[in-house]
Amino acid sequence: MTDQQPTQEEKKSLKVEVLEKVSTLATAGFGLVAALAWNDAIQSVFKEWFPAPGNSIAAKLIYALFITSLVVVITIQLGRAVNLAKNKLGKNGSDKQS
Repeated sequence: MTDQQPTQEEKKSLKVEVLEKVSTLATAGFGLVAALAWNDAIQSVFKEWFPAPGNSIAAKLIYALFITSLVVVITIQLGRAVNLAKNKLGKNGSDKQS
C-alpha cells in the first residue's frame, strides 16, 4: 500500500464516477417503481376482464404470456428507434468517443 495522496484529477474522476453510479442506481429505482405501478394496473385490468375464482393458474399464465409478449414488442421497437436515431446522427455505436 502506498502513502501517495490522490491528485486533484483523480479526486475529480472519483466524484464523477460516484455521481454516475448514484444516477444509475436512482434511475433503476425509479424504473422499478414505474414497473411495479404498471404491474398493479395491468393485473387490475386482467382481474376486471377475466374474473376467475381463486386466482386460477390459467389467468396467471395468460397474464405472464401477455406481459412477456408486450415487453418483447416494446424492446424491439425501442431498439429500432435507437438505431434509427443513431443513423440519423451519423453514429453507429462503434465510434464511441471518451
